[in-house]
Amino acid sequence: MNAPENGSGAYPAISLSVEGLACMRGGRAVFGGLGFAAAGGDTIELRGPNGAGKSSLLRLLAGLLPPAAGAIVWTGADGAARPPLTYCGHRDPVKPWLTVREQLAWWRDLEGNGSVEAAAGAMGIGPLLEVAGGLLSAGQRRRLALARLALAETQVWLLDEPAVSLDEDGVALLMAMIGRHRARGGLVVVATHQPSGLPHARTVNLGRDAPDGADGP
Repeated sequence: MNAPENGSGAYPAISLSVEGLACMRGGRAVFGGLGFAAAGGDTIELRGPNGAGKSSLLRLLAGLLPPAAGAIVWTGADGAARPPLTYCGHRDPVKPWLTVREQLAWWRDLEGNGSVEAAAGAMGIGPLLEVAGGLLSAGQRRRLALARLALAETQVWLLDEPAVSLDEDGVALLMAMIGRHRARGGLVVVATHQPSGLPHARTVNLGRDAPDGADGP
């Protein structure tokens, strides 16, 4: 079974193989013939311009979109077709009427475990626990959305432009959290249009030019 990210245990061995993958959105071919492999402990950085298919690829990996062709093959100790995962999109799912504490508690009960206070501290928003989501700045909302990762009992993290709206301190906290997850055998896939600065990340380029916004929701 998977160990929680905020625990001390290691995750089981896991691997991902993407073979000849193709994606269609709105009747348009976004990408095709894509292949790469990854394993627990890896960070994969999806790079490319707007419309190249970065967000679409994350949704394919999450099972939110069907592939037009090819295969996504997961293997692991439990034999599951797809391991438990956490998908963080580029839009922050923060409810304006819930406090930071209430939002984190909801995420914990949905898919995780652990301390709400510790999760808030992991992204530097401990002093904001009683503040309503509607009063947070863009950077604070992003920190709250990412603090969910510290509660997740999922081995795979799929992150879409996670550093958007973060200041330098926020980026450093995110990098540290990803580093702890990788050290336990977690797999992280990050979509970004520019270098993320993640150490030892392997790059998968979706570099085909495409109209801006073509890879939107």
